[in-house]
Amino acid sequence: MFELRHQPLKTFYVLYSVISIVFVRLPYWIISSIVPAWRPRSAWTLSRTVTVYGLQAAVNLVFATGSFSDEDPEQSAQSADKLGFVWVDPLPTNLLTGEVASIAVTNKVEAVRTYGYWYGKGVGDGSHGHKARPDEKVLYHFHGGGYIMGSANPAGRSGPPMADLVAHCSGVVERSFCLNYRISSSPPFKAANPFPAALIDALSGYRYLVETLGFQPSNIIVSGDSAGGHLAFGLVRYLIQESLSSLPPPGAVILLSPTVDWGCTHDSNPGSSMTRNSRSDFVKTILHSGYTARSLRGALPDNSPETNSWISPASLRINTRGLYGNFPPTCLIAGGAEQTLDPVKALYNRLLDDNDAKDITYWEYPDATHDFLLAPFHEPERTEASKELAQWIAGVYGTGTK
Repeated sequence: MFELRHQPLKTFYVLYSVISIVFVRLPYWIISSIVPAWRPRSAWTLSRTVTVYGLQAAVNLVFATGSFSDEDPEQSAQSADKLGFVWVDPLPTNLLTGEVASIAVTNKVEAVRTYGYWYGKGVGDGSHGHKARPDEKVLYHFHGGGYIMGSANPAGRSGPPMADLVAHCSGVVERSFCLNYRISSSPPFKAANPFPAALIDALSGYRYLVETLGFQPSNIIVSGDSAGGHLAFGLVRYLIQESLSSLPPPGAVILLSPTVDWGCTHDSNPGSSMTRNSRSDFVKTILHSGYTARSLRGALPDNSPETNSWISPASLRINTRGLYGNFPPTCLIAGGAEQTLDPVKALYNRLLDDNDAKDITYWEYPDATHDFLLAPFHEPERTEASKELAQWIAGVYGTGTK
């Protein structure tokens, strides 16, 4: 892992990978997938099959070279109106309490100023960060990226899909705030931002919506995809558990392919989704490298990714009965072809154990991969899920959709 991170080996390997993909692997992928029965899923198109193979190669390239991109918020701030950029003040120390506060002390994590991007109404004319209108609903979203990469910047990869999601939900939600939380790292890179750095940032963003812009907590829909789904779950759990008088829990939760078992406790079973969906998804290297788990763990015990419910809420080594109660209406969405399917279903069942079944919704799209709802190539499932999600949100708030 990251063995080719130094120059000039990094450049040589990237060039080799690009050339081999274009002239060797791509033709092989096409030829070996001509017949539908040869594809990971017979229902898949040839283009989807090749795209997933390409994503597998891209992930392996990143984990061989450590090619993580950095974002300069000061540069984004110079184009604030165009990008919908805003700064977010640090979380006051009195709002960090309980077990999470103790872990923050252990890992020497403090609140810092962070930032985020608005999508939807007001972006482009300078009014994107305006005060909440009476009874206005807002989508508060966290991007994915394994806690080690990714960005909410609309100029990046996740920008267009996020804009599409907001458009589909425009009957209830006209704008979305997407926070850029701190990215974690560990050796061979400089160790930085272990748990609960991202959670503290998420709390800062929630406070920004409630106290700075005046959104009613019940009108905030917290959502996240992949690692962002894990963060969304952790934020809502914290708000419920700590009962902060100034920051009540949100009105709804959306978890899109949440990554909720960083300890990989489900994967030892030969029939696990990690194994049976090995050809139809692209996240094995991210999970099995252990890099995210180590980066989140920080100074916590080595077994924390398997035994700490904040890091792995769906871990098979934890009895979570009673930990996930009092959740607002929650919708979990997963793909039947994704490798992290088993932990998502485990989290769903744990939420059912601790909450009224009518408040917990689970949708599984049989031939969809990980995080498909934010993958432009993943049609028709992406549009179908977006429309159904808009209807679900409308149902939660008793309104219609456009």
